[in-house]
Amino acid sequence: MTSPTYTDISLPELETLRRQPNTAVVDVRDEWEFDEFNIGGLNIPLPDIRARKAELLPYDTLLVICTNGVRSKVAAKDLLRQPEFKEKTIYHLHGGIIEDV
Repeated sequence: MTSPTYTDISLPELETLRRQPNTAVVDVRDEWEFDEFNIGGLNIPLPDIRARKAELLPYDTLLVICTNGVRSKVAAKDLLRQPEFKEKTIYHLHGGIIEDV
């Protein structure tokens, strides 16, 4: 039995995927970081991801992002451990939003 996994994507791929129906960009950085600079999406800080998971359930595809890819990888793995997300498609922005900056 294989466990569900996420897929690493690049910033250009994120820009294409975010236009798909039922897709949400989930920025797991702290609120102050999101307020300082963001590329849109829902801001759900990593420590709050489980408590606020109901906000993500309506979406079929989740694009999880952070500054450099570390927290978003943790969030993607954590979401996949929860039964409600096993059928969702989860992408992780490898390198984070500063990848090409």
